[in-house]
Amino acid sequence: MDWFGSKFDGTVGTIIEQGEAPDFYFQKYPEDNPVLGFFTWRWILTLGFDHMFSSPPFLAMLVLLAASLMACTYTTQIPLVKVARRWSFLHSAEVISKQEFADTLPRASVKDLGVILMGAGYEVFLKGPSLYAFKGLAGRFAPIGVHLAMLLIMAGGTMSAAGSFRGSVTVPQGLNFVVGDVMGPSGFLSNPLETFDTEVHVNRFYMDYYDSGEVRQFHTDLSLFDLEGKEVMRKTISVNDPLRFGGITMYQTDWSLSTLQILKDGEGPFNLAMAPLKLNGDKKLFGTFLPVGNSGSPNVKGISMLARDLQSVVLYDQEGKFAGIRRPNSKLPIDIDGTKIVILDAIGSTGLDLKTDPGVPIVYAGFGALMLTTCISFLSHSQVKFLLLGYSLAVVCVKIWALQDGTAVIVGGKTNRAKAEFPDDMNHLLDQDVILILFDSHKFRRIEMEKERAAQVDYKIIVDESWRHEDGQAGWAWICYNGRNDPIA
Repeated sequence: MDWFGSKFDGTVGTIIEQGEAPDFYFQKYPEDNPVLGFFTWRWILTLGFDHMFSSPPFLAMLVLLAASLMACTYTTQIPLVKVARRWSFLHSAEVISKQEFADTLPRASVKDLGVILMGAGYEVFLKGPSLYAFKGLAGRFAPIGVHLAMLLIMAGGTMSAAGSFRGSVTVPQGLNFVVGDVMGPSGFLSNPLETFDTEVHVNRFYMDYYDSGEVRQFHTDLSLFDLEGKEVMRKTISVNDPLRFGGITMYQTDWSLSTLQILKDGEGPFNLAMAPLKLNGDKKLFGTFLPVGNSGSPNVKGISMLARDLQSVVLYDQEGKFAGIRRPNSKLPIDIDGTKIVILDAIGSTGLDLKTDPGVPIVYAGFGALMLTTCISFLSHSQVKFLLLGYSLAVVCVKIWALQDGTAVIVGGKTNRAKAEFPDDMNHLLDQDVILILFDSHKFRRIEMEKERAAQVDYKIIVDESWRHEDGQAGWAWICYNGRNDPIA
């Protein structure tokens, strides 16, 4: 239930715009035209849907989900690991034959099978006539790792939602702002940083253009100063290339035109503030007005100036008729209704988004751990058991047991994954022949020679020096052939 609750809250937070001013919701979800006939801004602001990912209902769902994961880990996954690590020997051929997969191999040896399994990477244990082997124990630990990774992700998400600061600012070229003045907390875990006292100066704002004249990219040259006025960092940022300093990230997100600098009849310069004009679509247009004549008259007239970027300015006379186009810094005058105007410069404003997000490293670590443990979880935890009888060898996958009784072995096994492939893997292993030879220190070169021969006839040689005699002069060498009957002379 807690999982579905968190998914519902996340869906609501995705559909409804987050973090907007109340006026935004008043206009988009009005009471006189409710969405679906009943949903208005009152629902959003009352239930906290405007900040869903830091709202108490969402955080409560995360806490319940985390508690459920921890309970599952403690009561289910950890006991499964303990069982998987426990040595388990079967002493009944009937029990082994009832495993998921079984087969019979005559004239077999438990020790031979142990050598084959060791060569295949299994951990092998012998106890009298019984054998127990396993491989892929990491696959049993992986679900615990997956749960821990999910807990990390939820903890990081909670820190991001309830412990960050965010803010946005539009600053004209040449002006400053203090980071702490534009940042606001997102939740009850938010703590201001020492770097909030940093002063940011906009050295320059400029744009790149396509051949068609459309804006391609915009850049801001920023300098950061500490309380003593010392420059601690300088960087030119652009879209997708933010500035990071002391836990604060500054993104280039928007731009506008701030001011036109002009000369009027040789006097000035005068700064005319530019205002954004509403257009259909995502196009930008900015305009300003230069009064001509008596500015106190109720029917004041003047010269209108429009610009859509920093490249050019379009001018209109007092009657609204097109008068001409001038580029900033061209120093080329234009005469309109007897007034000579020179466009000196078009000053842009940079739009910046600032944030601190202490949960990002935790979320990244959680997703990294989740990918790793998810891959590990697909590793089979294989266990095989053998039982040696006087007439046959039965194979069952993927737990391996064995019991020696005369000249035959019954093999049983099962796997938690890759059940279709496991029988073929076991048949391939059991097709190998094993020869046991005794060597001493004077015959050790023979082992080296056999290793070279192995590369030619496709078999493995495993030297088990732990089986040396007490005088240290002899040991066993296991020669494992891959489906060959080519004994050593």
